Amino acid sequence: MCSYPPTIVVRHPKENPRKCSILPLRGREDLIFLGYPLKERPALEGYVRLAAEGPELSAADVDRGLLLLDGSWRWADAMIRDFADVPPRSLRGFRTAYPRVSKHGTDPDNGLASVEALFLAYHILGRPTAGLLEDYRWREDFLRLNAITN
Repeated sequence: MCSYPPTIVVRHPKENPRKCSILPLRGREDLIFLGYPLKERPALEGYVRLAAEGPELSAADVDRGLLLLDGSWRWADAMIRDFADVPPRSLRGFRTAYPRVSKHGTDPDNGLASVEALFLAYHILGRPTAGLLEDYRWREDFLRLNAITN
């Protein structure tokens, strides 16, 4: 049993499952996967939303739940609007290893793959990171780019 609220992952239906970095984590007890749009929104009091912009995630958020919106940056605006009431927290100063190529110019400079964002959030909050990057193809590059020993 976790001593912190489960992380809620909301996946956009147009996110390609073959390119999705976080789907291999389905079945973990600390993650709840929901499809977008939500049929019924869970209670998100005490949660923060991982975002490209906003105050940085910090130790002050240790007891809060995490909301991760999983979808391409192209679809992010609609998802963000639906969860604008959940306080955003950014992960600044980190680099992605995911080979992103946006045909629409929608990727922010500080954008991360979903599994990278989840790993960093857990790392910052002192939560167990074991297994999070196990199936991530660019794991070693990501850890090296961000000088993280796992």
